[in-house]
Amino acid sequence: MERTVSINKAINAQEVAVKEKHARTCILGTHHEKGAQTFWSVVNRLPLSGNAVLCWKFCHVFHKLLRDGHSNVLKDSMRYKNELSDMSRMWGHLSEGYGQLCSIYLKLLRTKMEFHTKNPRFPGNLQMSDRQLDEAGENDVNNFFQLTVEMFDYLECELNLFQTVFSSLDMSRSVSVTAAGQCRLAPLIQVILDCSHLYDYTVKLLFKLHSCLPADTLQGHRDRFLEQFRKLKDLFYRSSNLQYFKRLIQIPQLPENPPNFLRASALSEHISPVVVIPAEASSPDSEPITDLVEMDAASQSLFDNKFDDIFGSSFSCDPFNFNSQNGMNKDDKDRLIEQLYGEITALKEELENFKAESARGAVQLRGRASELEAELAEQQHLKQQAQDESEFLRAELEELKKQREDTEKAQRSLTEIERRAQANEQRYSKLKEKYSELVQNHADLLRKNAEATKQITVARQAQGDVEREKKELEDSFQRVSEQAQRKSQEQAEVLETLKRELAASRQELQVLQGTLESSTQAGAEQNTRIASLEQERARLNQAAEQHWDKMAALQAELQQLRDTFSREQESSRTELEMLRTQLRDKESTERVLQQRLAEEQLSLLQGTTHEAERMVQDALARMEDPAHISCTGSADCLLSQALAASECADQLQDAHSKYLADGAAVGSLLPCLALFAHLVSSTLLQGSATSHVAPVEPADRECCPGPGLGLLELCKQCGSETVSYLSALRDPGMVATADCSLVTACLGQISAIGEELRPRGLDVKQEELGDLVDKEMAATATAIETASARIEEMLSKSRAGDTGVKLEVNERILGSCTGLMQAIRVLVLASKDLQREIVESGRGAASPKEFYAKNSRWTEGLISASKAVGWGATVMVDAADLVVQGKGTFEELMVCSREIAASTAQLVAASKVKADKDSANLCKLQQASRGVTQATASVVASTKAGKSQVEEKGNMDFSSMTLTQIKRQEMDSQVRVLELENQLQKERQKLGELRKKHYELAGVAEGWEEDAAD
Repeated sequence: MERTVSINKAINAQEVAVKEKHARTCILGTHHEKGAQTFWSVVNRLPLSGNAVLCWKFCHVFHKLLRDGHSNVLKDSMRYKNELSDMSRMWGHLSEGYGQLCSIYLKLLRTKMEFHTKNPRFPGNLQMSDRQLDEAGENDVNNFFQLTVEMFDYLECELNLFQTVFSSLDMSRSVSVTAAGQCRLAPLIQVILDCSHLYDYTVKLLFKLHSCLPADTLQGHRDRFLEQFRKLKDLFYRSSNLQYFKRLIQIPQLPENPPNFLRASALSEHISPVVVIPAEASSPDSEPITDLVEMDAASQSLFDNKFDDIFGSSFSCDPFNFNSQNGMNKDDKDRLIEQLYGEITALKEELENFKAESARGAVQLRGRASELEAELAEQQHLKQQAQDESEFLRAELEELKKQREDTEKAQRSLTEIERRAQANEQRYSKLKEKYSELVQNHADLLRKNAEATKQITVARQAQGDVEREKKELEDSFQRVSEQAQRKSQEQAEVLETLKRELAASRQELQVLQGTLESSTQAGAEQNTRIASLEQERARLNQAAEQHWDKMAALQAELQQLRDTFSREQESSRTELEMLRTQLRDKESTERVLQQRLAEEQLSLLQGTTHEAERMVQDALARMEDPAHISCTGSADCLLSQALAASECADQLQDAHSKYLADGAAVGSLLPCLALFAHLVSSTLLQGSATSHVAPVEPADRECCPGPGLGLLELCKQCGSETVSYLSALRDPGMVATADCSLVTACLGQISAIGEELRPRGLDVKQEELGDLVDKEMAATATAIETASARIEEMLSKSRAGDTGVKLEVNERILGSCTGLMQAIRVLVLASKDLQREIVESGRGAASPKEFYAKNSRWTEGLISASKAVGWGATVMVDAADLVVQGKGTFEELMVCSREIAASTAQLVAASKVKADKDSANLCKLQQASRGVTQATASVVASTKAGKSQVEEKGNMDFSSMTLTQIKRQEMDSQVRVLELENQLQKERQKLGELRKKHYELAGVAEGWEEDAAD
């Protein structure tokens, strides 16, 4: 129970440092229970995600437990590592206050937990001897290398927290003596202790690595160490200057220069930084002890102040008015005292109730604010998750593309493996053929050996037969000799027969001797032949053994190739199946993505088509608007708009064809759709405005032998055809059959009528157009300069001759007219610059005159627009002069200014037809056009204001009139209104007739009737 109370007292929402006695109780509790179960059971009930100060103090206490608590604190805390990471990401969304501090501190604690988990030999407080440090690396250079990298990461997190805390403090004030500053600085004591040990171990490990590895391999380690050395040195220096740390901890100072790791003897110069915590240092968060007398004096002073607030300072000096109540008896004084004490008690109760309610309201408001902050953080976290998910999907798409490329590479590698397999099969076939040939040669050699052995056996048998025959002949000769000697005596008569037999025997003996000699010679030859056959047999046996050895080696190589081929074939088959599976998955994913992309593209196309259709329908609706009937336009502007719309329609048709051929080419179709709708809408409105001022014959006669529609009806037909075409594009079933030819035909007919309605005064030679453009622009500039000079002259005359309201009105009107002239001058200069850019970018190798001649319609539009601007400036100056003199009307001046605005709009439209949309001069021209519009509005506003000011001055004073006189004046005003309305109607009819007559006369003068007859 005591540990739970200490944890709750140590981790609270007050922005003060954690009290040392509560933190010490928490540390002793972990050693008592040999773990941190109690700590985490209490912490899990705290709203760490809703209060940043609470989370910051939790991090401080948890850091102390990891350093000085029981060794099982790390094991018990590892299950909460993911929750700490989520809390770190959540607090990272808050950029003010303790949000970033909590995020970085939680990241540091997680890094510390991971470091001690990977390196269990390191205790929580990082205090180790050199021998223990060597044992931690197990005398393996790879382990030392990895351990150094992990220490760099650990120290980087410590330094990040250090810098973030310092950057969050206002160092221009003594923040270390305030409770809020001490709350932020207190955890840095643990950070300083960790950094000193990590710096010492990093230096020693780097010297050890440089003694085992080349210097180039450790270049990255040295660079990272130098960066952290500079940061740590600066932070130690800044910390040692703070009053808060001077009485709590003695911070070491690092050397002026970093250690030279390339010199092994520099290790002896290294001095380990030692952080000293004085034993007698009092805790910064110890509770102050106040003298009871001072507490009583303070409470008495507080009571006196409250008493003064309630009854006044003069009453508190003599609260019961004893000095003025000498005649009052004691009972009355006692009652008054009791009454006042009762009122004081009631006021105290009310004050306490008010304080309690205020505290409850503050707690509720703080809770609500915390809930709103948590909700805001959660929403930001969800937003970040959505962004991360979007980035993940985008990365997944890129990964799929890469996997597709990898699949293609794998297919190519599979093809290479198959080719190598075929080459191995061919090599195997060749080896098999060579093996068959060797087997055949070996069989032939065996047959030859068998034949030689058989021949030797036959020769030996023949030699044995000859020797046996010789022996038998010798035995037979001996027997015959003995018989002859015996029978010579016994048989004389047979002597001759014996002699003949003897001669025959001798002859036969000679034959046998010759045969024996030939047999002996044949035996010698057979022996020689047998010896040669034996040698050949030995040679053949040796060759056969060599062939057997070669055949065994080839068989082993063949078996090895068979095993390799089977393994490669098996791995290729497995890889092929895996690649086929991946390819099928990728194809299915790609099909899903392509289907989703097609759906999104179709939705985008439908949305764009819907907006374009709505734009055209809005233009058709504006044509029917009565307010649009008073709008007028020129045939040149109509012609330029119609030509631009026709070109855009051709581009749209090409983009439509590409989209039908390739559904992924919707990117080129969407811009064409938006531009097409805009240009068609502008053409329809310009055609409607032009039809209001066009003569009856060209505007309403039949334009083609079929429909027989006038300009206005033709614009309506073009709008309806455009809407039909856009509706077909929006329908997936009709997008392939959508045809833009009807819209193009209507635009062509509108262009033809616009060509007929163009004035014929610009029929000059094409080679003279370039000079005429420059002359007209110069004339326009001259007219504007002249008008500006006349306005200045009129303003001077008005100031000299007029006074009062008239002077004020004249100055306001002429000043606005001067502003309009200046805006028109800027517009004309911008138009000249843009025309020069258009000519330079479009003429190529041709001259400017040739470019103007080639683009004659555009040139004539420029000439007409510049003439209109100059004429409007002159007319407006005349109207202003009449107004100043009192002979003109304010309405005439407003009409002139609006006419100038229309003429400048025509000049802007004519200039921007061939301009690049990204041109800087075009932007200047559009800005100048907006300036003319604002100046025109200023002229109209000043004119209206002057008119109202003059009318207010001329109003009658009806205060002295009787009821009958007022009634009579009312009737006279109604009669005057009716007369003026009738006169206005007649003037409008007269204006229409004048316009018709004007176009009739202009047609006769410029040959419109002849052109119509032709």
